[in-house]
Amino acid sequence: MSETIAGVRIPDSALAKEATELVREAAPPLLFDHSRRVFLFGALRGAEQRLDFDPELLYVGAMFHDLGLTGSFARTDRRFEIDGAEEARRFLHAHGITGEPADRVWTAIALHTTPEVPLHMASEIALVTQGVELDVLGIGYHAVSDEQRAAVTAAHPRPDFKNRILAAFTAGTRDRPATTFGNVKADVLAHFVPGFERGDFVEVILGSDWSE
Repeated sequence: MSETIAGVRIPDSALAKEATELVREAAPPLLFDHSRRVFLFGALRGAEQRLDFDPELLYVGAMFHDLGLTGSFARTDRRFEIDGAEEARRFLHAHGITGEPADRVWTAIALHTTPEVPLHMASEIALVTQGVELDVLGIGYHAVSDEQRAAVTAAHPRPDFKNRILAAFTAGTRDRPATTFGNVKADVLAHFVPGFERGDFVEVILGSDWSE
């Protein structure tokens, strides 16, 4: 029998079960529980907005969205979001999901730290971002009920989550600081990595090889 949390049914297909185990093995409990909450909050926001979405695609997007912060999938030459997006698309292709649906999940993960833009895209893309924003930033906190939030956090607790997720963001991006240019993760490094200097869009323009 499939698991239901806060009225949301957790996908229980072979693909979803394999995705769960992959993330459980690769990620610490902090990120595993966060990723499950992102799915649950995203699904709750989708129901509240009466959006039509594919729960399985939303689940893979939510579960894989922070894989780039884990030792198994992190690279230092690109944004951590791309690490997770690439692994999600590879995973879906291996399970026979290709083309636009796989690209939709890729986009959901790649854009989940880009404010506002994902909210105007396909439902799964918007809902991964809304799930992340609710769990990390508290955006949409009151769009779900106290009872729903309590059920989600009972299943997937968030002890000292604010400080621990900031530590995870720092650890996952400090070795690739240039990838935070124009990205909210630059705020994290500015707070927690001594000597970090933000990229400056204006200086890039003025310092380019163009004479004028």
